[in-house]
Amino acid sequence: MLRHSPQRGLAAQISPAGALPAKTTDEERLALHKFRGSALLAVGGIVLALVACTDGSNGGSNGGSFDGAGSLVSDDGCIRVPAAVSSEKVNLFVELAEAFEASPAAAALETCAKVEPVDVTSGDATRYLSSGGDWPAATDRAKWPVIWSPASMVWVERVAAAASPGLVEGAASFTRTPVVLAMPESMAQALGWPDQAISLGSVAALCADSAGWGAVDPAKALWGQFRIAKTNPNTSTTGLEVLLMQAYAAAGKTADLTAADVAAAQDFSASFEACVIHYGDTTGKVLQRLYDDARSGSSGSTYVSAVALEETSLLNYNQGNPTSKVVEPGETLTPPREKLVAIYPQDGSLWSDNPVVVLGTHWVTPEQKAAGDAFAAFLQTEPAQQILPKYGFRPLDPSVPLGSLFTAEYGVSPEGPAITLPQPPVETVSAALDQWVQIRKPSSVLELIDISGSMEAPMSDGRTKMDGAIEGAIATLEHFRSTDEVGLAVFTTGLGEVTFPLREVSPLGADRETLATSLGGLRQAAKAGTPLYDAVAAAFDDMSARAQAGRINAIVLLSDGQDTDSVMSLDSLVAKLNGANREGGNDAPVRIFAIAYGEDADQSALGRIATASGGQVFDASNPERIDLVFASVINNF
Repeated sequence: MLRHSPQRGLAAQISPAGALPAKTTDEERLALHKFRGSALLAVGGIVLALVACTDGSNGGSNGGSFDGAGSLVSDDGCIRVPAAVSSEKVNLFVELAEAFEASPAAAALETCAKVEPVDVTSGDATRYLSSGGDWPAATDRAKWPVIWSPASMVWVERVAAAASPGLVEGAASFTRTPVVLAMPESMAQALGWPDQAISLGSVAALCADSAGWGAVDPAKALWGQFRIAKTNPNTSTTGLEVLLMQAYAAAGKTADLTAADVAAAQDFSASFEACVIHYGDTTGKVLQRLYDDARSGSSGSTYVSAVALEETSLLNYNQGNPTSKVVEPGETLTPPREKLVAIYPQDGSLWSDNPVVVLGTHWVTPEQKAAGDAFAAFLQTEPAQQILPKYGFRPLDPSVPLGSLFTAEYGVSPEGPAITLPQPPVETVSAALDQWVQIRKPSSVLELIDISGSMEAPMSDGRTKMDGAIEGAIATLEHFRSTDEVGLAVFTTGLGEVTFPLREVSPLGADRETLATSLGGLRQAAKAGTPLYDAVAAAFDDMSARAQAGRINAIVLLSDGQDTDSVMSLDSLVAKLNGANREGGNDAPVRIFAIAYGEDADQSALGRIATASGGQVFDASNPERIDLVFASVINNF
């Protein structure tokens, strides 16, 4: 309870300039926020300094464009300072934020502040900021970022070039981690690790060899083809940096990479893309699958041979945290059955230099900016730098020891990498991304959509779930090239077939508009029961019969409910999928990427289906975010 009337007490303490006394309590600050509207009327236009607590709706250079009285104020009355950070840093930022709140830097602020990390991929944040508009409307406006920390300065430079340098002015690195190839220890040893240096050139040769692991050792032929997991370079730092490392290796350079070098590296880089299993949106999802395989007793060799990732992600994996999630108090981590080891390529490695910047945008209030600046400065101090090694990041301060985590026990070398490659200029990065569109592994994708009666359920934004699914699917069509194969099928009871094809899987060509029209027509389709398992089995058989080794063969499955009408059981379906994905394997696997759509979707069943096929399940329990989930799924192809 407040010690006195908050309105009367605070009104008496506001100076003509609108400043608050330095010792104003959190409760009083929050009370002032609630009082501000009436105070402005009573005083006749006095502008309070605490602009962060406005509830205006028009935005502008001073920010405050949020609706809702408490949107910029945390539960304890402090100003909220959202930080958009790359996924592998969320757990690190949680502790950094806590340390900042207890620091002299935070105590010196006029208004108490709470830094709140939000997971946003570096590429997605770059796209949002480069658009020149607001942050995506689908994101809670109270989480629009004040601070941005992508994994690499290359993203900052792209925003500065595509939008405005002022938007990201003052960005500075506070930690770094090298990009490595992570391999199960037994596989790395088969290539001569740790005694023999491994180059990207030797990996490219192994990718191109039809004998796969048998070319290394006939006894290893059962491991099948050499498979690489890479992330999509349009959204992921590691995906982009490995693309640049490939160009460096092909050019035989360790500096001054040019757009001409990238062009000359096309065939070399294409050999890497040829043995990619699929392009993930984050390395965490790939690592989770590898971890689950190892825990179940599988070697994981049918899934992946090497993963391009940051050293910090490898360290988290080896501790039993494959997705680099925030570890809750009292939670016990279980290390994997076989650890990953870091291959620092002989050709050299790029480093993720992890900048932090306070955004120069209209939605950031003066108080948020002051708090953001103080937090960014705090990250350069010794107390903050000492936290970094605990989370697998290397400090910039050379006086801070790396500690026991950076050891062979956890699969890394504190001395690696031997060669550091500099970040190339923006035009070279753009050339690499443009080239990737042409050389990335082609895909063959069937979109399989549940059109059962529950898809007519309304969402709070006025659309039905079917509307959301249609719009999400249409929005992703631009991702596919004309040479990619795309098909569309639906399922519900009463169609006469288990799955009803609306477009056979075939090269997309110039059919984007026609396919979009077919998707739109689903609004009028008859909708009944949900033969989920039968539909997946039929679609899997069809896709397996036409799958090609040179393509990413996949089914994108969207379902909003539980199976009600199948003849096949879930266990039989999982056994079928597992049987097609055994050791040594299928050189043209069909993977299922399942979207659990809405709160009633059978997350457990969809997860089992996706995992058995070597795919992934995506959570769209909030149906209004289906556009973002669809985009995340399509990043795999």
